[in-house]
Amino acid sequence: MQIKTLMVGMIETNCYLVYDQPGGEGVIIDPGAEADRIIAEITRLGFTPKAILLTHGHVDHIGVVPEIISRLKLPLYAGKGEESMLASPEENLSAEIGFPVSCPPCERLLADGETLVFGSLTFTVLRTPGHSPGGVCYLSDQTLFCGDTLFCGSIGRTDFPGCSHKRLIASIAEKLLVLSDDTVCYPGHGPTTTIGDERRDNPFLTGGYFV
Repeated sequence: MQIKTLMVGMIETNCYLVYDQPGGEGVIIDPGAEADRIIAEITRLGFTPKAILLTHGHVDHIGVVPEIISRLKLPLYAGKGEESMLASPEENLSAEIGFPVSCPPCERLLADGETLVFGSLTFTVLRTPGHSPGGVCYLSDQTLFCGDTLFCGSIGRTDFPGCSHKRLIASIAEKLLVLSDDTVCYPGHGPTTTIGDERRDNPFLTGGYFV
């Protein structure tokens, strides 16, 4: 598996280009901004994108989904429960910044435990609501694309409409902390980390916060 991280937009969202090899197949995870740059990098890397995978539906993760779908004719995948947020500029917070975004319907709405295969790449869908109603993470062997569920030293915000701190903590405990310590986490913002590091050092997952 090859992974190219592009930090895009004013909020510095991590957009991931994941592919098996040059000339092979791959996916785009969370294209939040800078469509031209994303498409140019796909061309430079030399793989064929087969889908857009979303971890959740906030504007900083979906900002150029409509443009990329229009230009590359790709199917859109997201977790069940994100439909309303993806379609509504008010719910995905894009209306608040004067840049309304409404995504087309998903080709596939994902449930917990589903498997996605693109060329030699295989992802298992982990349903992790809390930061959003239908947020998901994507696990491939010991690589986890965790969106805004888990960060290096932090967790996703839960002060937006549809968020729940209790659900987020439960999602992390039940779906992520059961993974091996050497699972590498690629979050929606900030640097990579590991499950072991977060289990040991993340202040939101230790002591009184983990309730």
